[in-house]
Amino acid sequence: MIAQKRLAALSAALLLTTAGVQAEQYFNRVSSFAVAQNAPEADATSSEIIAATEDGMTLIYSDSPGGGIGFVDITDASAPKAAGYLAIEGEPTSVAIIGDKAYVGVNTSESFTEPSGKLVVVDIATQTAEAEYDFGGQPDSVARNKTGTLLAIAIENERDEEVNDGDIPQMPSGFLVIFDVAAATLKTVDVTGLAEIAGDDAEPEFVSFNDNDEIALTLQENNAIVIIDGTTGEVTGHFSAGSTTLTDVDTKRDGVLDFTGTQEDRLREPDSVKWLDNDRLVIANEGDWNGGARGFTIFSKDGEELFEAGNALDHNAAQLGHYPEHRNSKGVEPEGLDVAMFGETNYIFVTEERASLIAVYKDSGEEPEFVQALPSGISPEGVVAIPSRNLLATANEVDLREDGGVGSHVMIYELAEGEANYPQIMSDLDADDRPIGWAALSGAYAIEPGKLVAVSDSAFNEAAIYTIDATETPARITAKTVITRNGHPAQKLDLEGITGDGEGGFWLASEGDTAKLTPHALFHVNADGEIEDEIAFPADLLAGETRSGSEGIAMVGDTLWIAIQREWKDDEKGFVKLVGYNTETEEWSAVRYPLEAAAEGTWVGLSEITLHGDYVYLIERDNQIGDKAKLKAVYRVPVAELEGAELGGELPTVSKELVRDLVPDLAAQNGYVVDKVESLAIDADGKAYVITDNDGVDDSSGETFFWTFDIE
Repeated sequence: MIAQKRLAALSAALLLTTAGVQAEQYFNRVSSFAVAQNAPEADATSSEIIAATEDGMTLIYSDSPGGGIGFVDITDASAPKAAGYLAIEGEPTSVAIIGDKAYVGVNTSESFTEPSGKLVVVDIATQTAEAEYDFGGQPDSVARNKTGTLLAIAIENERDEEVNDGDIPQMPSGFLVIFDVAAATLKTVDVTGLAEIAGDDAEPEFVSFNDNDEIALTLQENNAIVIIDGTTGEVTGHFSAGSTTLTDVDTKRDGVLDFTGTQEDRLREPDSVKWLDNDRLVIANEGDWNGGARGFTIFSKDGEELFEAGNALDHNAAQLGHYPEHRNSKGVEPEGLDVAMFGETNYIFVTEERASLIAVYKDSGEEPEFVQALPSGISPEGVVAIPSRNLLATANEVDLREDGGVGSHVMIYELAEGEANYPQIMSDLDADDRPIGWAALSGAYAIEPGKLVAVSDSAFNEAAIYTIDATETPARITAKTVITRNGHPAQKLDLEGITGDGEGGFWLASEGDTAKLTPHALFHVNADGEIEDEIAFPADLLAGETRSGSEGIAMVGDTLWIAIQREWKDDEKGFVKLVGYNTETEEWSAVRYPLEAAAEGTWVGLSEITLHGDYVYLIERDNQIGDKAKLKAVYRVPVAELEGAELGGELPTVSKELVRDLVPDLAAQNGYVVDKVESLAIDADGKAYVITDNDGVDDSSGETFFWTFDIE
């Protein structure tokens, strides 16, 4: 029986994750560990495949770019510690643990046509390599059996994607290796001639044992699954992973979230595989050279298709603001898997590389039940469950430190009674039961107590206003209004601020970039998002322009006040402009706002401005992320001091008062401190709403945080 996940049920499950009964159990992130702490001198370091020691107190991850394996002490799961790093000659691809030994697959290939690799046995206590065994090929996945007597290693001998457009066959073929731990002997298993696609060039990817020592092996590019007796090495079964037709998916990289597309007969091309029990297995349909089915599938070991997730993971990610529109040919790209029994519940964990989420399902024996989605740094690849401690750990491979971003992290979650603390904001379905896609919220305004509107920035080609019901937990995006000009989606907008016009419409501030022909301007729209007026910045203001322009807008009386993010060419260092535009007289003016001092090599600027009572409130932040982030804060300026002077002349300087340090709020998410705190709205009851900008999941974790505090 093939079960297709229905989006309405998924949406309902999403709401239950944060509004459920206290007796329910959910996973919540309790800590994260920057793996650069284990190799501080390395230019780049990554955590890819991750395993836990049998006592559950230490994690070991493979670091291919760094050329080693890292150790993390999780005795206190809420405070993981660097526990050592072992350099290994070659590129570690995977790690498995048996007793006091770690078994590491290492790629030593000199070329695609001359692949080579080895198994390195590491004593965990001393962190030294004790033995090496030659594979005769390039290893990918390593797995152990339940009793710790056998290892299975997928020898991929991967293809060269620059040859023949990456098509296969490309010799030499891959194979499977079975390692007898006690005898320290290797057995090679030939898996050629089995797959319907390029059967003479097997491309093994991932291995998994069941309790009967049967091995499931995926041949990703061959779109096939092979079953092998781990004791004898005999191939006992094989079948095609097949295909599925995907409907209501986004298929174009056009800067628009449009879930109306179809992909016919999409080959699954599975990456990870895990046994659910001795008779069923689950595959993550990442795709490679000719496919990718965006979800996961459950098969019997005889090849009967029992369940197909279809578009469920894509739609879930879209509702959470995590959909990777800029890289969406394979959607969220499910890659890694783990299956584990916590108490009496068998859980399935699916890593989504491009959406940076972990989908959590309960295995009910028939159609799996969606439980929740976990935020997981950037590009999770490896995942390991530790049921004995009610823990889950993920390995996130991307290191963006060279570009000023965040490095690779290991993240740890705990299963406990209570509520899920993520998501904090999500969208509803539209009238056609498709997700209201969103991301990159960059400015907000409170219409009434508990009801907000927010805008998205240039992450998408369709600028929009999102209506948010903040009385729900999580907050709900209930509607999306695309900004239009002459009946068509307006182009060349980079919206960073929104405020009400008092008549049901809105004023929007767009951050310009003359080099990209995007104007620094204000836009007046009606309730339907139609642009009714465009106000360009005056020439004497633009004379000093830079890329960092409008970052918020607030209406004070008849005057719109726009926060300019950073110093322009005519500003003294450490001071930025608050620019005023009187909507009645059409006159421009400005005051100076004093910024906090920026650390060397960084900058500090404004990200939002909003009115409440006798003050305007501003977000001031640095451009740093992770442990380098020092300033994310709310300040306020008396409205009485907003007496602007003529542009081009001497500007008065306003005073400011610290209202709230936001760094502790961000640190409380138990990930790393994100850089872009960009939205602040305050309603008539004095409740402040803060929202982070996730950059449209482009070189970002996709995490959007939404929280409140009361203005005194």
